[in-house]
Amino acid sequence: MKSKFTWILTLCLAFFIQFSYAQEKTITGTVVSKTDQSPLPGVSILVQGTTKGVQTDFDGKFSISAAPGQKLVFTFLGTKTQTVTVGASNTVSIQLEDDTTALDVVVVQGYDVKRTKAKSNIASVTVSAATIEARPNASFIQTLQGQIAGLQISTGSGQPGSGSFVVIRGLGSINGKVEPLYVIDGVPLNADNFRSLNPDDIESTSVLKDAGATAIYGNKGANGVIIVKTKKGGFDSALKVKYSSVSGFSTMQKTKYNMMNAQQLLTLERNYGSGRGVGMTDAEIAATPSTNWNDYFFRTAVSQNHVLSMSQGSKNLSTFTSVGFLDQEGILKSTGLKRFNFRSNVTGKSNDGKFNYATSVTLNFSRNNLATSLGTGGVNQNYVLGANNSAPYISPSEYTTSAQLLADYQASGTLALTPLFLIDKLNTFSTATDELKGVLSFEASYKFAKNFTIGVNQGIDYTQTNGLTFQPPGAFNSLIFEGSNGYVGQTSESFSRDVAFNTNTRLNYNKTFGGKHTVDVTLFTEYYKAHAKSNGFTQYGLDPKVAYPGAGTGFISDTPANDFNVPDVTSGIAELGLFSYFAVADYDFDSKYGVGATIRRDASSRFSDTNRWGTFYSFTGRWNLDQENFMKGSAITMLKLRGSYGTNGNQEITGTTYGALSSTKDIYASGSSYQLLPAYAIGSLGNSDLKWETTTQKDIGVDFEVFDRRLTGSVDYYHKKTTDLYLSLPLSAITGQGSLAANFGELTNSGFETTLSYDLVRAKSTDGLDISLNFNASFNKNRIGDLPNEDGIVDDGGLTVISEGHRLNEFYAIRYVGVNPADGNLLFLDADGNPTENPDQINDRVYTGKSSQPSIQGGFGTDVSYKGFFINASFSFVADVYRLDYDLSGVQDPSDIGVFNKSTDILRAWTPDNRITDIPSLSVQNASLDANSDRYIKNADYLRLRYMSIGYNVPKKFLDKTLFSAVKAYVQAENLVTWSKWRGWDAESPRGSDQYQYPTPKILSVGLQLEF
Repeated sequence: MKSKFTWILTLCLAFFIQFSYAQEKTITGTVVSKTDQSPLPGVSILVQGTTKGVQTDFDGKFSISAAPGQKLVFTFLGTKTQTVTVGASNTVSIQLEDDTTALDVVVVQGYDVKRTKAKSNIASVTVSAATIEARPNASFIQTLQGQIAGLQISTGSGQPGSGSFVVIRGLGSINGKVEPLYVIDGVPLNADNFRSLNPDDIESTSVLKDAGATAIYGNKGANGVIIVKTKKGGFDSALKVKYSSVSGFSTMQKTKYNMMNAQQLLTLERNYGSGRGVGMTDAEIAATPSTNWNDYFFRTAVSQNHVLSMSQGSKNLSTFTSVGFLDQEGILKSTGLKRFNFRSNVTGKSNDGKFNYATSVTLNFSRNNLATSLGTGGVNQNYVLGANNSAPYISPSEYTTSAQLLADYQASGTLALTPLFLIDKLNTFSTATDELKGVLSFEASYKFAKNFTIGVNQGIDYTQTNGLTFQPPGAFNSLIFEGSNGYVGQTSESFSRDVAFNTNTRLNYNKTFGGKHTVDVTLFTEYYKAHAKSNGFTQYGLDPKVAYPGAGTGFISDTPANDFNVPDVTSGIAELGLFSYFAVADYDFDSKYGVGATIRRDASSRFSDTNRWGTFYSFTGRWNLDQENFMKGSAITMLKLRGSYGTNGNQEITGTTYGALSSTKDIYASGSSYQLLPAYAIGSLGNSDLKWETTTQKDIGVDFEVFDRRLTGSVDYYHKKTTDLYLSLPLSAITGQGSLAANFGELTNSGFETTLSYDLVRAKSTDGLDISLNFNASFNKNRIGDLPNEDGIVDDGGLTVISEGHRLNEFYAIRYVGVNPADGNLLFLDADGNPTENPDQINDRVYTGKSSQPSIQGGFGTDVSYKGFFINASFSFVADVYRLDYDLSGVQDPSDIGVFNKSTDILRAWTPDNRITDIPSLSVQNASLDANSDRYIKNADYLRLRYMSIGYNVPKKFLDKTLFSAVKAYVQAENLVTWSKWRGWDAESPRGSDQYQYPTPKILSVGLQLEF
């Protein structure tokens, strides 16, 4: 009986299995373009509701298993998605129709406002993930350099995790914030620090430049807006896993200072009569080893970056998740950045598509080991000074211990021991900053009626930093200041927390009338609140037996007889609030004409009730000439004329998020008076009329596409004026204050921008030869006007001056004309142009027309691909920019021969037998008079091969029987070659003067991307 039952069960099971398999069958077919019936390779076919999917081959053919009744979803870039239900037939022929909406790039205009490129009235540029991801930069901002006309990016430090100076269309303020507003997934950021953001998570970056685009941000958008959208999964998409790995090697760029070796410097010292070389014989000099201190303090730095991401989607839900790890050494020893990233983005919708929502969560932790005292002349602190200026005849082997170094210095008293001071600091000093950063956002919308949609967007930007520095008691820098203090050494810890909350609600109305008239109106309200808290301490005096960095051990208590061990304690708190309501309206007629308007009211807690509210607005318009009948049949695919006019505000009038919060009030400070009794006095006078700076901008632009979109581009002219500048108004001394914060003066920026892209060769197949070229350039003219001073000049007696009718940061200096052949002294021109050796340091200065802010900048490049191989190259250039080369002045200065190394330039110094030269006599009598001259104001124009990549995409036919859907390998380089007259490490810098700063490196890296 049991045997019979088993037989029946087996038969039923076999029948069931056979029936199940009969439900599924193999579907084959071909996918072609409906336009020209050409086969479409690479079309994605997915069985809806499953993870099963394939792609068409080169001939557009495919084969997939599916059961009758299931649906096949066909998707391909630039075409409309098509869904087919599996029926009785085993073959399917599909014609995909071009999607003009998909072909036309979507332009992000801020908040939830989007337009297609053809219907956009604004000046904006969007850079996709392909440009940003897998680059060996800790900050995504650096990857945008040279990519966008009018966007100035200067990275003045090669320190991992350091920020960049970013300006759109010229400096818009003298004392206020000049950098743009950054918005990530709808969340406005409190700062421009991006060392904790993973660039590989970014889907696109949009740069909004004119008032038509930025007026919607009110008193936060005067300097332009950069909108970052992170990656999301797609609906009805199979699980996609992507892993990318990049390993890099960073090296220091070389200077052109032509520094001396040991033999040259010792000979110079012997002839000059100062330093170790005095009294040495030729043989002794020749036998002296030569140390390259650049090689000692700098290194070939190694970095690695790993990112793993996963995305998938069902009918109504999609997810994107990524984790990343970056370990980037700095080229300067002891510096580096480690970063951990996590991101989870979720998007969803209801079955009827009326309700949509999205969440974005990113949590990041970074540890940054920083070099301290950069930009200073600290011989015992600044490693860069030691690397560039240390005497090469000093050997690292001369350093033994901190105590012995102290004895050697006390015996000799010479600063020639500078490199040994810095070796000791390298061995004993430590510093690090830990940052925990989280950005969370939630967005939802509901279409509650045919033409009405409501929505909300909320976000939190949380940043917490903990800093620690530790100098042990036994370090040279502790022992040198020991004196009668007993215990020495010090440690500092700091904590800061910055939390910003933003919520935005909107109501949108969109309707098309008569097939030609489209109206789109959105009403918004917005609330923003930010809180900052900080505290810290510095403890002087540590017990060497138990002190340990960050442990709080070894602190020495204060005694009545010695106040050295009293810690310095700091604490601070700040908060800021904004409330706004605004509206955006757009009208389009038959895709030919369009007008738009924005109006916004902002209330800021930064200002008093007198000026709390501000109103900002914009008007835009466009004319799509390509839609006119007289353009039909021409080579012009798209030709659009657009214009905008509007206003923005800049509430960050001191350049910081929480600055000037009390400038509208009288502030009292505590102190002491007669017999040291407690007293209070006015610390600063408030100005209740203080308000934001206002920028008014107009823009006229042309966008075009010709020759079947082979040549595309845009040209813009803009003029923007900032009024009510935040300046110090001079006051009579009778008030007890020298100045009062006030709104006065104006600053204008005007210029041209152009962007061009040309497909030199278009591939006729997926692996054919494809060559494209790109170019962008901008010219900006900057001028100051209407200053509060009677003479229209703000002059601190230095090398730059703020003056009406002149460029911001223009050098105002005595003209240097060379070396007097008669006596070897420096020769200058007075204000009237007469030669003199003794110029007046104040009155003989003249306007040079030179500024540290460039007026011309841009970039160009090429993308080439053929049979899976590709080459990408990007160049950037900057012109009409000048900076003070402080480092060059130091290595040409003869006054400290015998202490520091010198440039070989000094070997051609003036002598009675060498009268015609550019280097003055080593005993020059008026060397100090060049302090306010233009002698070391040097041209910093440059052309740089900013980025280059060479790689190979493995053809899909080689991956069919593997786990991989895509494999890419490549090598790339950053800052590979720079052509410039600048003699320092790097011509690129946002500073008007450089003094021993962290050099930016060259970076060579190899990368691998795998997709499953």
